[in-house]
Amino acid sequence: MNRRKFIKTTAVLGSASLLKPSFAFSGSSSKLKIGVIGTGLRGQWMINLFLNRPDVEISAICDIDDKMIEMTKEIFRRKGLPIPKIYNRDENDYLNLLSNEDLDGVNIATPWRWHHPMAISAMKNNVHVGVEVPAALSVSECWDLVDTSEKTGKLCMIMENVCYRRDIMAILNMVRLGMFGEIIHCQGGYQHDLRHVKFNDGSQPYGGGVEFGEKGFSEARWRTHHSVDKNADLYPTHGLGPVSPMLDINRGNRMLHVTSTASQARGLNKYIVEKGGSDHPNAQVNFKLGDVVTSVIKCANGQTIVLSHDTNSPRPYSLNFRVQGTQGIWMKDNKSIYIEGLSPQNHRWESENKYLNEYDHPLWKRFSTSKDDLSQAGHGGMDFFIARAFIESIKGAKKPVIDVYDAVSMSVIVPLSESSIKSGSRPIKIPDFTRGKWKKNKPIFGLDDNY
Repeated sequence: MNRRKFIKTTAVLGSASLLKPSFAFSGSSSKLKIGVIGTGLRGQWMINLFLNRPDVEISAICDIDDKMIEMTKEIFRRKGLPIPKIYNRDENDYLNLLSNEDLDGVNIATPWRWHHPMAISAMKNNVHVGVEVPAALSVSECWDLVDTSEKTGKLCMIMENVCYRRDIMAILNMVRLGMFGEIIHCQGGYQHDLRHVKFNDGSQPYGGGVEFGEKGFSEARWRTHHSVDKNADLYPTHGLGPVSPMLDINRGNRMLHVTSTASQARGLNKYIVEKGGSDHPNAQVNFKLGDVVTSVIKCANGQTIVLSHDTNSPRPYSLNFRVQGTQGIWMKDNKSIYIEGLSPQNHRWESENKYLNEYDHPLWKRFSTSKDDLSQAGHGGMDFFIARAFIESIKGAKKPVIDVYDAVSMSVIVPLSESSIKSGSRPIKIPDFTRGKWKKNKPIFGLDDNY
């Protein structure tokens, strides 16, 4: 029996637990071997989380940024662990990592355009995939991920950590208990002032076209490129991922079509002029991305979803969550809730706090009292859970709670919103990536206490 089959078999037979792994043997053969492609700050953070687990060994890393490689090596030194094999020859050296290393899984944390080709290559090399958001940038790439995952039997999981946000999971618990009645409408979005990310202090030249394959890249150099080239909801997964389980998307329900519209583009040019002056070269860049992009999605079971993308304007951070049913409503921005028959005053909001505490999700209850300090795990603890879900899914004791169909359903809104905007906000059909299986798939108790 080879190492991978041995690990999977013992995981199924044992009782799954993070704190006491079901295959806690001595020696490296008892550990899942994980590779990491992309060792920027996000990749380094995930490496830290993976190395905190006793059942994981990171055996290989890949990046062409020497500075990031050195920072990553320091993580291993601090933990007293051997330095993994390094692939940093050129932008295609990830192919050698995937073909040469005996890996169980790979975490992909690179600029967006590399997510699809790297995930495809991994699955074709018999390696499970955890890919950062979005998983793909075109409809054909989404289908490619589905077809390859189905053909190879390999997991392709999107690392959408907001699905595990504590308040989101408490509300999901309430949805499953029927406290909101039948769900009618949900909202979410990515409303985050990223002007400082896209241009640092505004004085750095725009690095159009600079990507993963160029040494010394920064996030500004590749992320800003998308704001120049695309007028679309560039980052739909943080809003759509968390509400999808509430609506049973791909498990008894699916999204039918999306209609998107965009405001004028003003924020980035204004920021450049204010920081670098009107004669700065970047002041002449023509940004296609509208400052506010709004998408409306219609679901097969009748519900509607509104997604917002707003990253070029001065504003506080907000994911704009709203969950509304026939019995009540929750709105995150004012931290308020109203449940008919439970709220003390008719037509009056009350604080969400009592409900979030009372209906805290079993998964959060379980680990918030463990030895793990979730407050130090990234994004308020969400990164702990998404890393854990990826590893437990590879072990294969249960079906993954976030699968390839979820990955592409969240990601496909990027190209479809762009098509809708280009066509004058015409509704665009959303493909059924499950090929009809959504009708029979059973709802998951949204990221239950096992994952």
